[in-house]
Amino acid sequence: MKICGPKLSLCGLIISVWGIIQLVLMGLFFYINSVALIEDLPIDEEFNSVEEFYTAATSAYNQNAYNCWIAACIYVLTLLLSAQQFYVNSRATAN
Repeated sequence: MKICGPKLSLCGLIISVWGIIQLVLMGLFFYINSVALIEDLPIDEEFNSVEEFYTAATSAYNQNAYNCWIAACIYVLTLLLSAQQFYVNSRATAN
């Protein structure tokens, strides 16, 4: 079933591939607790102890990593839909 045209399906393919690469890498960097991403963590500004901060930061890093990987999986679905549409459009123009 044709849902979108050839240009839109190609655009969807390119954006999906880029989204997958970016989100998998961001998830990896969150998972290894990259200091560069600390500003993106949803944690409080002040803590009573260093251990409390480390616990909150580790939990937030892991949650953000999982969120990135879930979003990458959604991009895989978008990639599959775009690839199917690209295939349908290429077959329609070949006939």
